Parts: sequence; C-alpha cells; structure tokens
Amino acid sequence: MAKERKSEFCRMLKKHRMFYLFLLPAVVMVFLFSYMPFWGILIAFKDFKMARGIMGSEWVGLEHFRKLFADPNFYRVLKNTLIIGITTLLTTFPVTIIFTVLVNEILKTKFKKVVQTVTYLPHFLSWVVVGTFAYQILSPSSGIVNTILVNLGILDKSVYFMAQPNMFVPIYLIVNLWKETGYSIVVYLAVISGIDTEQYEAVSIDGANRFQKILYVTLPAMLPTICVMLILNIGTIITVGFDPIFNLYNDATYQTADVISTFVYRKGMVDAQFDYSTAVGLFQNVISLTLVLLSNWFARKANPEYRVI
Repeated sequence: MAKERKSEFCRMLKKHRMFYLFLLPAVVMVFLFSYMPFWGILIAFKDFKMARGIMGSEWVGLEHFRKLFADPNFYRVLKNTLIIGITTLLTTFPVTIIFTVLVNEILKTKFKKVVQTVTYLPHFLSWVVVGTFAYQILSPSSGIVNTILVNLGILDKSVYFMAQPNMFVPIYLIVNLWKETGYSIVVYLAVISGIDTEQYEAVSIDGANRFQKILYVTLPAMLPTICVMLILNIGTIITVGFDPIFNLYNDATYQTADVISTFVYRKGMVDAQFDYSTAVGLFQNVISLTLVLLSNWFARKANPEYRVI
C-alpha cells in the first residue's frame, strides 16, 4: 500500500511538475518567513544575550511573563488594543458589507468600475503617506478641517486634533475605513458575481423589489463568506496593525493610542529588551489564535454547515 501511494505521488508530481515549480517560490518564502522564525520563540523563555545566542543564553522559564503581568503599562496597552480592535471590528466589518451591496447595486457599469477603482486605490498607499496626509489635513495651522470648522463658526480657534488623546480612536477608524474598505470588498464582490442570475429573475417574477432581492438572494449567498471573514477578523482584535498606529500616534496620544504591537516595538527595537518583547508578542499571538478557534467553534455550533477550521 505504501509503495502504491509513493508511486502515485511520484506520477502526479511528474505529471504536474510545472505547477509545483510555480508553487515552489511561495513554499520556500512561507518556510523561511513563517516557520523558521518559530525557533526565536525560545527567546521568550531565556535571559537573552546577543553575544551568547539563543542556545547559549540562560533559561529563565516564565520570568518574562511574570514581569509582563506585573507591569502596569501593559494593562494600559492591552486596554487600548482591545478598545481599538473591537471598535474597528464593529465599524469596519458591517460598513464593508453595506458598501459591497451598494457598489453591486450600481447599474451603470462604467460608473461602477470608477467607484471600485477610486475606493480600491488607497489600499496601495503606504501608511507613511497616509499618516502624513492625516497630519496635514488636521493641522491646526494649515489643515483644511480646522479652516472649514473655524470659518463655519463651529470652532472658536484651531485645534490640534492629532494631539488630542480622546480623538485618536475616531481619527484612526475614519482613516482606516478610507484606506481599506475598497480593498476589503473584493472578496464579497467575487461571491456576488458567482450568484446565478436566475435566482434574481425568480424573485422578480414573485414581485420582489431591489431591497428584497438583496435581503433574500444577495445576503444569503454572501453569508458563508461573511462567517469566514468574521472569524478571521475576530482574530485581529488583539493584533491591531503596527503600521497605522505607529504613523498616526505621538507622545501626546500614548495613553489611548499605544497598543501591544507598538509596545513590542519599543521594548524590542528601542530598549533592546528582546526577550521581554518576544514574551509580549507570544502572548499576543496565543490570544489571537485562541480567539480564532473560539469564534470558529461558535460558528460551527450555530450552523454546522459553515466549517472553516
């Protein structure tokens, strides 16, 4: 039996060798950048000294995790991460679905393509560019937002929005929506394009209007994909992206803007506490994986047909 399987595998490998050749660079990249770094997890359990290397450094067990849970700054960072992660999920996820449906309902093909392109392009801008753009338009001296609000009499004088701790989360949400919503709808539009047009024709014969077509045809067809995307997005609640936060926050907004990813950066790259920062990163990744598994478990319990993992 083993010889038969081996010969079958060799035959398939030879038959589809060109496909496997195209796949090889991706496999090598995933191995180098996703599996090889697993070795570095050991740093979280050692008193890491760069001169001694990973294996030569002294084993300290859970010492860095004890230090982590005793650090009051960590709980502030964890709170900020959860607030930003949950609010991002509650705003971005439904907005993406609603925007997808609205784009799909555009009847003129040319205008529809223009809307898709215009909303899709910001995704390809670097967060450095986007962060600079946000600072410019919200500038107290020459920013267009302050100019409009002062001229309309809404504000008595210009406000430095980027230095207001209570304004950071709304600014982050707006900028993130503008940058990523157009890109996020691609998957949903692909699902909608695969819906059989006969379903729309059938409900039209029954007298359904456009809203009812969305309610009884479009959304049910999108539901499995929505479940998958929701599960994946729940896993990002505690892994708020480093790039957007790093390019939007400053010293004045640390109390509400500092998250785990930026905390890891400062402890590791700035303070050179590689062992401690590795422990924080490992904690973050374990919680993220746990959230994904739990959300998948709840999805399977709610509807066994939607199996993701």
